[in-house]
Amino acid sequence: MKRALILPAVFALAFGVAWAAPDPTPDDGKDPKKLEQARAALERREWLRAEALLAETVRENPGNAEAHNLYAFSIRKGPNPRMDVVFRHYNEALRMRPTHRGAHEYLGEAYLMTGNLAKAREHLAVLERLCGACDEQAKLAQAISTAERQSAAK
Repeated sequence: MKRALILPAVFALAFGVAWAAPDPTPDDGKDPKKLEQARAALERREWLRAEALLAETVRENPGNAEAHNLYAFSIRKGPNPRMDVVFRHYNEALRMRPTHRGAHEYLGEAYLMTGNLAKAREHLAVLERLCGACDEQAKLAQAISTAERQSAAK
């Protein structure tokens, strides 16, 4: 048993391979149906519908990190992003679950929206520690790269 755990760790250290555990982001919710409806609304880019569903979910279950994360996402993507609310809810999700990869990615993107490249890079560094080259890290790295090119072109 121990040998089975040691060999992958040695391989990862020797070859610099990032060993990423799955993102532990269960819904934590008492009403998974409402969260499913919100996710479906987000996929359809129905930001205001998703926001309403998620606001209700956050009120009913304030300990649901994923609901806070998606609520902030819906507001950030919606027609009238209220960044104070966005930052508050992403940070609440991370307070509850510091390893929430989606919240780190989205918070980094929110910082890019406000021109704070340094804070976005901090969240990229956290993602690199958490998961190496996972999807969330790649998306935030791409967003940062785009922001840097746009900044340099000005």
